[in-house]
Amino acid sequence: MARSFRRHRASHPIAELNVTNLIDLGFMLLVIFMVATPLIKQEQTMGMNLPIESKRTQDNPPPDVTFQTISIDKQGTFFYGNERVAFSDLSGRLSELARRAKPPVIRIRADMSLQFQQVVKLMDELKKHNLSKITFDTQTGD
Repeated sequence: MARSFRRHRASHPIAELNVTNLIDLGFMLLVIFMVATPLIKQEQTMGMNLPIESKRTQDNPPPDVTFQTISIDKQGTFFYGNERVAFSDLSGRLSELARRAKPPVIRIRADMSLQFQQVVKLMDELKKHNLSKITFDTQTGD
């Protein structure tokens, strides 16, 4: 006669919630935000003294509007987004923007101590490519 020593286990629900995976997910999201936040703020930390304007209420842009930033530092160096570019290369990039079905709004960030002629030079290049939606980034004063 053969005898079986196995216990018959009844399936019962687990009353405990395993939160280890949730904690891992929380830490992973924290790391992602810690890495992504400086990248978002990198554009504002380019070391520019923007012109000052008086405080007033700002209108929020429509959600479907896209922006492309072109910066000029106090030495007259041009930046397309965060990438340094020569002015001659900027023309090709602007023509790519102009070919889009809905061209972006151009954000000009120019240092306050910059010669105004550099801004006019950029504006002239934007006109050549029919990019007419332009904003100037400023900082608010008291």
